[in-house]
Amino acid sequence: MTKSMPICAALCAVVLLADAKPSSAKPQGDDGWMMRMLVCEGENARMEVYLPQSVLFSPDGMRAGQTVTGYYTLDLSDANKGKPLEPVRVTLSADKKTVTVNQYTRKLPPTRIPVEGGTVDFDQRFGTRAKCGPFQSQDPNFGQ
Repeated sequence: MTKSMPICAALCAVVLLADAKPSSAKPQGDDGWMMRMLVCEGENARMEVYLPQSVLFSPDGMRAGQTVTGYYTLDLSDANKGKPLEPVRVTLSADKKTVTVNQYTRKLPPTRIPVEGGTVDFDQRFGTRAKCGPFQSQDPNFGQ
């Protein structure tokens, strides 16, 4: 009986491992699919804001006064520093004339951007005088 114990234990471990699924194997929810909704070109970087498609394709789209968690990219590829993603809170104003991007993880002041586009400052290191296109513009050629 002692000879079969190690074999049984090994077989049990193999069965348990075979049934295990990596956490990345499960499909993402609707909020996992993001769409680029804002593109801004600064002197030193390009900024983009992505929002969940589940909000954007809902019957009402993004509602006035609604705050949504999305992602912000600061593209410093030309400076050979990459394009990190950071979570942001994006709010559409009650009058639907302004979008506020809150970079809460970096504790920066919120950036207010006119919905039709305009020039704004995201931060004082890379995102100053950034020319933003219209909100909800998926035009891949904006700024080029």
